[in-house]
Amino acid sequence: MSKLVIVGTVAFDAIETPFGKTDKILGGAATFIGLAASHFNIDAAAVSVVGGDFPQDYLDLLSSRNINIDGVEIVKEGKTFFWSGRYHNDMNSRDTLATELNVLADFNPVVPESYRNAEVVMLGNLHPMVQMGVLDQMTVKPKLVILDTMNFWMDCALDDLHSVIKKIDVITINDEEARQLTGEYSLVVAARKIHEMGPKYVVIKKGEHGALLFHDDHVFYAPALPLEEVFDPTGAGDTFAGGFAGYLAKTEDYSFENMKNAVIYGSTLASFCVEKFGTERMINLEKDEVYMRLQQFKQITQFDIELS
Repeated sequence: MSKLVIVGTVAFDAIETPFGKTDKILGGAATFIGLAASHFNIDAAAVSVVGGDFPQDYLDLLSSRNINIDGVEIVKEGKTFFWSGRYHNDMNSRDTLATELNVLADFNPVVPESYRNAEVVMLGNLHPMVQMGVLDQMTVKPKLVILDTMNFWMDCALDDLHSVIKKIDVITINDEEARQLTGEYSLVVAARKIHEMGPKYVVIKKGEHGALLFHDDHVFYAPALPLEEVFDPTGAGDTFAGGFAGYLAKTEDYSFENMKNAVIYGSTLASFCVEKFGTERMINLEKDEVYMRLQQFKQITQFDIELS
């Protein structure tokens, strides 16, 4: 069974959308990535930090999904990372209402000994030097390293971000971030520039407009599944990354052709994530639901073109 190391936040979120609002609920990049990856029957471990205020029930939930939590540090006298945001009516833009780093401010990740030989490492959105610290602990070079980042690190830690980008195989960012990182408006040109920074594969997420996968001169596009209702986009990108990484760890095939499948699996799982607030939909997601939605993806993306 392949091993997957997941690095990221395990956190509290408070969310407001046009459909309602929540108090503090379970969130964080590593949480969403882990819940998505758990659908692939792999040996996954989360590396993160929480405070003494973090409920044991949440940790038990991760464990129940076959996510090893030995790498989740508990700072008993500290408080868990907290983010609060309000989404606009278009659900694509949002205002951050609060960001409290708390125990995350001094987080030094420790990868459990038994996972330092993992085949796949998923570096969720964190400070680039925290991501680098994880790679430095791996005793065997991973077969695949995937990195997710955001514009915040481009604003305040760009040199560190460039350093870690040199050491990865796949980067997943959204279209706005790809443009900021490269200074190029064309996503095709932006992807080429990111290739030159180090990654062999570039995944550019476009929210409700799907995702693009670039490798050398090859491009693959996967649409997002049209949904009747979107309640909460929080965690959709991390869920995509978790599905993408989990599928690749399961299949142990890191070719461009198989990454196309991984993009579809990631998009499928992300389409569930947005249907409820926070992690609610992912926690209750059944295997047959995923299969049915994959069939829907197949129906809307596969067709024969008659060339004359």
